[in-house]
Amino acid sequence: MDGLFLPHNDALVISLNALHFKIKRVLVDLGSLANIIQWRVLYQAKLTGSIIPATKLLAGFNLASVTIQGEILLPTNVEGVMKTTLFEAVDSDTGYNIILGRPWLHEMKAVPSTYHQLLKFPTPEGIKQIIGNQPAAKEMYAILVSSSKGKEHAA
Repeated sequence: MDGLFLPHNDALVISLNALHFKIKRVLVDLGSLANIIQWRVLYQAKLTGSIIPATKLLAGFNLASVTIQGEILLPTNVEGVMKTTLFEAVDSDTGYNIILGRPWLHEMKAVPSTYHQLLKFPTPEGIKQIIGNQPAAKEMYAILVSSSKGKEHAA
């Protein structure tokens, strides 16, 4: 557990290659039933034209219910493991660019550990791992706390 800041309660935040982009601030979330990508990420990558029209309600997302803007299939690459991943596109900023939920984790046969800040998964060459970005997790937590305090004072 070298390089790990202890004690901590940090989320597991990683980077992910999707198409030809390295996307940072990717939350690995065992509690999510969907893989979620922010609309602004697709807009910046000029991929909004590739969105498949769909209307679904994501309940409990970002402490509210959100209607998705559509779905998109994107190739993802983690340590040489390529998967085509279905994402729900949302226009509700969580601060994270992508949330990887159970569908992606199960497809990858990945085992996440927030305590160890690791994501392990099998490959033909053996078990590979991604180390979480603990400073990014702490930064996202600080942003979440500061924005929620602003909402408390506004009420």
